[in-house]
Amino acid sequence: MALGPLPSRPVRVLAALAASLLLGAALAPGQPARAEGAGTGGGRGPASSGPSVHSSDGRPGPVAAPVSRARLAASATISRRAGWTVAPGVTYRRWDRTDARGTLRAHLLTADLATEGLALDYASFDLVRQRGPLTSLLARDAAVAGVNGDFFDIDDTGAPLGVGRDRQIGMRNAPAYGWNNTFSIGADGTPRIGTLAMTGSVAERPRVPLTNVNSPTVRPGGVGVYTRGWGTTAGRRVTDGQRRHVREVVVRRGVVRSNEPVLSQGQPVTGLVLVGRGAGADALARMRVGTRATITWGLEGAPAVAISGSTIVLSDGVVTARDDRELHPRTAVGIDRDTGDVLLLVVDGRQSFSRGATLVELGRMMRRLGAEDALNLDGGGSSTMVAANRSGVVGVRNSPSDGAERPVPNGLELTYTPPAP
Repeated sequence: MALGPLPSRPVRVLAALAASLLLGAALAPGQPARAEGAGTGGGRGPASSGPSVHSSDGRPGPVAAPVSRARLAASATISRRAGWTVAPGVTYRRWDRTDARGTLRAHLLTADLATEGLALDYASFDLVRQRGPLTSLLARDAAVAGVNGDFFDIDDTGAPLGVGRDRQIGMRNAPAYGWNNTFSIGADGTPRIGTLAMTGSVAERPRVPLTNVNSPTVRPGGVGVYTRGWGTTAGRRVTDGQRRHVREVVVRRGVVRSNEPVLSQGQPVTGLVLVGRGAGADALARMRVGTRATITWGLEGAPAVAISGSTIVLSDGVVTARDDRELHPRTAVGIDRDTGDVLLLVVDGRQSFSRGATLVELGRMMRRLGAEDALNLDGGGSSTMVAANRSGVVGVRNSPSDGAERPVPNGLELTYTPPAP
């Protein structure tokens, strides 16, 4: 579907009703909705103590008023529209949508990846666990625009929960399963949204179950691999506090250098560190010091770029999200298959001028904008959009709900290099 113009009908909502909706008369505080099944297995606890399907901060959102889809559509008006060209192939648009649930403010980046000199890539710092403002993250590559990325272990290691792959650096982190709903760009340049798993093995020990690479948590019964990109060893922080029936193996230059039943902490990762839990620890115990260990890992389909999120909210043009209750700030990535465009959407929330969106609303918004597929990225205080303005100055274009940019570990960035004359 081509990205059509936004509706231009004048605002018809009475001021008193709008104010009532904005200030929460239509919103009732309540318990967070049940996490959706797809891709939610990588969190570190319930919504009150760690990442949820909605946001890394785990903060429950207000419950949206139960309004029918027909009423929402009939009551919808658009106002405060703005937009400009960020760079060749990249446009920014902003608008307010008011309906029977209140007003939300949306920000959209549309990227035509067929534009010569334009590239979309994974953005991160030197270390997987390192966090910082999105503006600082994108400035490293002189990006012209971008959004925050994957959910992350906000209360402990700071590491992303899912898959991360950079064009230049390669794979940075991934689980074999559990948090694998992913946006990716194939080697042929085709964007895709779907489940993307890690594969890995120890050639000499085929029964060693490699389940994670640079993940905040090693799967029970599995083995996690930690590289120089992780930084320093994190001890039982990556085993959910488990200190018994664990094992740590250090491999350098393809040879096992140490094998211990305790986990180190604060030691620089040189070579590879393997951490096992339960059956994974038993498998690592068989790797004797001085023996060879050829460890390999990768992603199915060998994509050039990959980043995970929680819920696939739109698939083949069908809204697949089920949660139409919790309102949050949102970030999403979508694909318009007809044009090949990638859509990066941020909805402000937790603020008087913007109520946020439910996951169902997010899927419907993406479909209206022309996407056939869309993935929910980290929301809440993480939701941030950065883009160059008309004068070329790169800055934050939305209103992060924390009042300032939240430090995040990764994002999606758009860079533009003018073609050689």
